[in-house]
Amino acid sequence: MAKPESVGLSSARLALLDSVMKARYVDSGQLPGLLTQIWRKGALVHTGMAGLMDIERNKPMREDAIFRIYSMTKPITAVALMMLVEEGKIGLDDDVHMHIPAWKKLGVYATGMPTLLASAPPSFITTPTKRPMKVVDLVTHTSGLTYGFMMRTMVDAAYRKQKIADFQTPGGLDAMIEDLAKLPLDFSPGDYWNYSISIDVMGYLVQKLSGQTFGEFLRTRLFEPLGMKDTAFHCPHDKIERFTSCYQPKPGGGITIQDDAQKSTYAEPPKLESGGGGLVSTIQDYMRFCRMLLAKGTLDGVQYLSPKTVEMFSLNLLPDGKLMGEMVAGPGLFSEAGYGGVGFSIGCGVNMDVAKSRLPGSVGEFFWGGAAATAFWIDPKEDLTVVFMTQVMGSESRLTLRRDLRTLVYSAMTESFT
Repeated sequence: MAKPESVGLSSARLALLDSVMKARYVDSGQLPGLLTQIWRKGALVHTGMAGLMDIERNKPMREDAIFRIYSMTKPITAVALMMLVEEGKIGLDDDVHMHIPAWKKLGVYATGMPTLLASAPPSFITTPTKRPMKVVDLVTHTSGLTYGFMMRTMVDAAYRKQKIADFQTPGGLDAMIEDLAKLPLDFSPGDYWNYSISIDVMGYLVQKLSGQTFGEFLRTRLFEPLGMKDTAFHCPHDKIERFTSCYQPKPGGGITIQDDAQKSTYAEPPKLESGGGGLVSTIQDYMRFCRMLLAKGTLDGVQYLSPKTVEMFSLNLLPDGKLMGEMVAGPGLFSEAGYGGVGFSIGCGVNMDVAKSRLPGSVGEFFWGGAAATAFWIDPKEDLTVVFMTQVMGSESRLTLRRDLRTLVYSAMTESFT
């Protein structure tokens, strides 16, 4: 580990980062424990750790703890897809039905509702889409797909009834695609931004075009070459001692167990390998993934993506250059980021207007988080990447926590390279 001062950071201010995050989130009972790593200018310069990885067993947090990273799976799936783009197997402007013919006649929901009988098919009236769904719509969540947990529309309700993208869905990704062919879109592609299973569909495309299962592609093309030895779609029994328990807020304050590490379904491989949220990983593994992107697609002499492809992660690909806040599909929409100044690139949010974000940062910095309050960002202009791990589902302080983390990291800078 390099001295922070050697890369334009203050040791004293990084110590403040640790003490504030511990006091505000761990000591207050909002988080069981946390891990933070900071990499700048070619060196790991900080690892911060506090609290427990398993409250019930009083197990202290450890640097090699394994976490459910949920939606931090999405950027990994995006990299996998872009590897196939570079091989000429798919293009961002391809119509999705070129690769999924059964989706050619997908319509947009007009009226109707899921039937109450479990065996009956859903009954909907649809209207034609304004244009075909493009691969770039999957990449940017403008596809018209949704998530069942949104609780906003009849389409969401149909996803819940059909258990779309459930990790234990028999038939895996193939069955998910077949089920989606029978359901309407929430809106015409390109009209809105709506967090969705689009990235799971990208995982299916990687599987179909590579001729490997999605998990095998990730293992052989990314995880093994990158040295991400603890990243997978389940936590095997011989690693379960390093697996964190997951928590959720309880009424009146504090947290309670949501998924016990020693009894977790993550101990067995899932039936559906979710590119949108299914991976477990460690902070070291995910930092290696971030370092590869920070280094423009190459790590330890192995090239995964072209530097020009990695540059696209810093671009806003939303229609007409709109920001997320201008395109959200409705009030109360879930996101792993605030909307201020944020666009969307390749499976990641991207900072397009620092002033509108009201936080320190850089234009072109890309980032995302996971449902259990994990987070990362990559700032190419400052040659910086940060990974944060914890395990609390449904925390209302998720975005505040990320705000504080970002503020404290940038406040530790003594030198800016922009």
